[in-house]
Amino acid sequence: MFKGKLFVISGASGVGKSTVLSRVMAKREDLLFSVSATTRAPRPGEQEAVSYYFVSKDAFREMIDRGEFVEYDAHMNNFYGTPKGQLEEKLQRGHVILDIEPNGAFAVKKARPDAVLIFIAPPSMAEVERRLRSRGDTPEDQICLRLDRANWEMEQSKKYNYTVINDRVDACAEEILDIIAHEAD
Repeated sequence: MFKGKLFVISGASGVGKSTVLSRVMAKREDLLFSVSATTRAPRPGEQEAVSYYFVSKDAFREMIDRGEFVEYDAHMNNFYGTPKGQLEEKLQRGHVILDIEPNGAFAVKKARPDAVLIFIAPPSMAEVERRLRSRGDTPEDQICLRLDRANWEMEQSKKYNYTVINDRVDACAEEILDIIAHEAD
């Protein structure tokens, strides 16, 4: 029976994770994306069960009580978590990419020591701020919270198996693909 490799990707808000991961996913058919659950509102263009499972805080708490998460955490006034069932199902079909924050990454690594942790770092914190502001959909108080969080997340990158700097999207995606090839093939 096939059992895929689990790759956990983290990086600060505004580092370009979504863009990089879309390029990575497009290059390997055996990569599947683990969809997280969240209590935050959908952003423009996000789709249910594709971007996230969007649930209420009460529903999320019930899922915690039933032990339905591999990991979960609260930040930016919302909950985020990885549903166990869909992760295990996807690992039976291919290698899985999990896009989560550091506390979740460390919980996954503790539960699944074979998981490979990859941190996507920005070229600079000034670039993170520029990217956050250029989105145009983030209020100033949230930008400040995200910048504080980004500084903390950068400190956590030392605990990852790999750190990749996203100064050029295609180069960053290729470096991650090289890591996946090395670890999974």
